[in-house]
Amino acid sequence: MPSSPRSDSELDPAIADRLVRDARGLIPAVAQQHDTGEVLMVGWMDDEALHRTLTTGRVTYFSRSRQDYWRKGDTSGHVQWVKGVRLDCDSDTLLVLVDQQGPACHTGNRSCFDEGSLSLSVAVAPESRGAES
Repeated sequence: MPSSPRSDSELDPAIADRLVRDARGLIPAVAQQHDTGEVLMVGWMDDEALHRTLTTGRVTYFSRSRQDYWRKGDTSGHVQWVKGVRLDCDSDTLLVLVDQQGPACHTGNRSCFDEGSLSLSVAVAPESRGAES
């Protein structure tokens, strides 16, 4: 069951009613490059940040440390233009399709996931070869 939406947001109630938020009223938002599928970063949104994202064409996040809104690119110039927003099957995570201008990560990397892969300690299953007769 979805948490109560923030009363100070103008987010469409039909959208707000679908969201499952954490105890702080936040929902994770995964930013993905719209044309390549590259995962760029993860941020957090509350109802107002999502409202601003859906109505301005720029991605707005909620900073958990500063307890304030921030629009991607306002200080860095590395803007995220909104191409679409999707809600996952459990209604507890947003996928924000963007056109990223410049690096997405505060480190200067294109993606926050550029630090390399972790080693697997289990065998990876081979690809399925289809049903055998």
